Amino acid sequence: MEGQDEQPLREASTEPIVTSGGSEVVPRVLPGEPQNLSDVDAFHLLLEMKLKRRQERPNLPRTVTELVAEDGSRVYVVGTAHFSDDSKKDVAKTIREVQPDVVVVELCQYRVSMLKMDEHTLLREAKEISLEKLQQAVRQNGVMSGLMQMLLLKVSAHITEQLGMAPGGEFREAFKEASKVPFCKFHLGDRPIPVTFKRAIAALSFWQKIKLAWGLCFLSDPISKDDVERCKQKDLLEQTMAEMIGEFPDLHRTIVSERDIYLTYMLRQAARRLELPRASDAEPRKCVPSVVVGVVGMGHVPGIEKNWTTDLNIQEIMTVPPPSVCGRVSWLAAKAAFLGLLGYGLYWMGRRVSSLVLSLPAAQYCLQRASEAWPHK
Repeated sequence: MEGQDEQPLREASTEPIVTSGGSEVVPRVLPGEPQNLSDVDAFHLLLEMKLKRRQERPNLPRTVTELVAEDGSRVYVVGTAHFSDDSKKDVAKTIREVQPDVVVVELCQYRVSMLKMDEHTLLREAKEISLEKLQQAVRQNGVMSGLMQMLLLKVSAHITEQLGMAPGGEFREAFKEASKVPFCKFHLGDRPIPVTFKRAIAALSFWQKIKLAWGLCFLSDPISKDDVERCKQKDLLEQTMAEMIGEFPDLHRTIVSERDIYLTYMLRQAARRLELPRASDAEPRKCVPSVVVGVVGMGHVPGIEKNWTTDLNIQEIMTVPPPSVCGRVSWLAAKAAFLGLLGYGLYWMGRRVSSLVLSLPAAQYCLQRASEAWPHK
């Protein structure tokens, strides 16, 4: 019988279905129906095997936080460092131990491409910041938000170059491991990045934007792998966050706190009871608690724990407030000053180049010949 149990598992399609919203866990239809088994029987067989694999008391890494929903569903939040081999191992171990129904990652639809790109290509892409990327960022997010996104990409490229490691390895590991779990869905749980950048820019004053841009432009401190792994310690992380709050509290609110709320909401949406299929409509409906694995940056874990039992309304954090009058005036003044400096710079360079060219012997000879050839009145 054991050999018969293994055959349907190999025939089942278990590639995760990627979604960007919290929806009910619906099992994927089997592409090749096993002999002498109905779809319902096959589902129950695979589910039974999955539950046997699922550890009642899983041996989880210390970076995992367990949360329980009101209906009994369990959520295992893996706190990760985005440039970390250890985080990839933590994610893989957690998914194998709990055999989840849903995996939720800290990505949005604008960053989903990193899931299927190989490490070498991602490493090259992360290091390169081109004019084409800048134009794309400006088209998606507007001028100020697009420029800010490119500055943050510069920070990511700096870390990538220092460590020789592409970001998001834990998300690719989660996607790969989820594909091995029967009937596991894959959700994108982060707020769309254009909304985050636009809200972050709107929250900062003009001078705060200048100060932040200046700091990001001249970031060049060396970073070691030990520095990244130390980020998995909550005490060091909270100290770093406290320093950030002191300088840019509004930026912390939009980039960290609001996304904590959004991630919590998406995890709770994913943690819904799983309705089992019925052989006929006459059978009573049967639901079981679901198991969810969330893969998020370690900095979001305290916020998710804090918001887990509170009433959440994400409508407010999904809107982009219009710029203030002061902000518009400051932006127009800065734009006028920039264009004025650019125009003066071009004028000055033009005069210098003209003077240098005219001082060349060849240029003076040509002018002399032209003067002689020109008819005098």
